[in-house]
Amino acid sequence: MDRRTFTGGIACGLLLTRFKASAQPTEKVRHIGLLSVGSSADPPAVNEAFRQRLRELGWVEGQNVVIDYRFAEYKYDQLGGIAAELVRLGVDVIVAPTTPAAIAAKNATATIPIVMVGPGDPVASGLVASLARPGGNVTGLTYSGASMDIYAKQLELLREAAPKVQRVAILSNPTNPAHPLWTKQIEDAGRSLGVGLQFVEARDPAEFDGAFAAMANEHAGALLVVADSLFLLHRKRIADLAVKGRLPMLGYRELVAVGGLMSYGPSVLDFGQGAAVYTDKILRGAKPADLPVEQPAKLALMINLKTARALGITVPQSLLLRADEVIR
Repeated sequence: MDRRTFTGGIACGLLLTRFKASAQPTEKVRHIGLLSVGSSADPPAVNEAFRQRLRELGWVEGQNVVIDYRFAEYKYDQLGGIAAELVRLGVDVIVAPTTPAAIAAKNATATIPIVMVGPGDPVASGLVASLARPGGNVTGLTYSGASMDIYAKQLELLREAAPKVQRVAILSNPTNPAHPLWTKQIEDAGRSLGVGLQFVEARDPAEFDGAFAAMANEHAGALLVVADSLFLLHRKRIADLAVKGRLPMLGYRELVAVGGLMSYGPSVLDFGQGAAVYTDKILRGAKPADLPVEQPAKLALMINLKTARALGITVPQSLLLRADEVIR
């Protein structure tokens, strides 16, 4: 064999090896669209919990999955356009924390699977036909649901912690399409419990001072904060205003961590991890219509005794014994 024949054989062998390598099947990279009401500067904790659980399930960003993050920066009217953009990108699934994001995603597509995270009543919101049989392209996790009157329980807890309170202010965001439904549920709960309610609205941080001034004018004795991404972002300011106004405040866990009195509800981290489980099932071939909507398995009570002392409140021992977490 001369040198040219030998060299040609090596070259052909290399080309054949490269051809075989290129012909090997490669794992398809899947695309997830994450539609967030919040801000990229302060991404919700649910996002990181979602990513961490995805990694545990075998989905690693940059390897076999790409997550297209989209943030509305608390401008609810932009959610529709952002959802449409994710549809144009051809993502495999859209993850939509909060009711407004889930509604925007559902309005944008009837074919791409949607994992909703935390809507208060997905049936009443028109997201699913029922919790057991969602139908269509939407499934996921709900904040409460038909069998869980969470707002009545929150009002009961406020009365137990501050029994002298006769009037509770309810802080909501009128630009959040879920809030009319939730405030109606709170109104019904207040009526059944005999609790006087004052509904106060704030659609941006510039309205916080006016909202708390209105609470003072109407002699509110406590505050219940309706879940909203805007309130989550500005949780420290809201907690400070509540303490300044001598208002025992019940909200979600993040508010208590920065100075609110109590929280009662599902864990945001559990929501993020649960959303990852649903996403994993869908990426592996499950149909949203076949995946029942999940309600929280556990509702946690958190109490901030530092805030209680600042407000001059003695939290009953019976309430402390039921708490899952106490800040001392």
